Amino acid sequence: MALRSYKGHIPKICINTYVDESAVLVGNIDIGHDSSIWPLVAARGDVNCIKIGERTNVQDGAILHVTRPTEGNENGYPLIIGDDVTVGHQAMLHGCQLGNRILVGMSAIIMDNVIVEDDVIIGGGSLVPPGKRLESGFLYVGSPVKQARPLTEEERAFLTVSAQNYVKLKNEYLEEY
Repeated sequence: MALRSYKGHIPKICINTYVDESAVLVGNIDIGHDSSIWPLVAARGDVNCIKIGERTNVQDGAILHVTRPTEGNENGYPLIIGDDVTVGHQAMLHGCQLGNRILVGMSAIIMDNVIVEDDVIIGGGSLVPPGKRLESGFLYVGSPVKQARPLTEEERAFLTVSAQNYVKLKNEYLEEY
């Protein structure tokens, strides 16, 4: 795996976490226990920090980045991802905050200063524009994203199942190495 220092910050990876050797992680990044970073993920914690919770998986080709502090925005926008989150293939997360038990669909884009509350599904290909707040318990789809409907009990349960499936898969990968 490519862990690169930037201005004295080196990515911190918890024990029992999988980071694929083709992923590139730069700078101020902190990844929680039992999480997984899959092939070709690019994560740059260079001008702000990236924090990824426990049992969270970031799938192939996803891009994770942040926004630097500026005069009008003294803290910038870090990227904060909670626990039991599934980030789909080729998703792009930029300076946003994701709660717990979230599924980000393939190729979804979530922009600066977005807050996604717990227990949310964001459909594949959706665009979440800057500054939007996605309320807990709903499916969001579209470009720009719109609240489609409340999640079913089965969908809510699947959010944890998805995360647990990736914990099992990353354990299998760790056994290979």
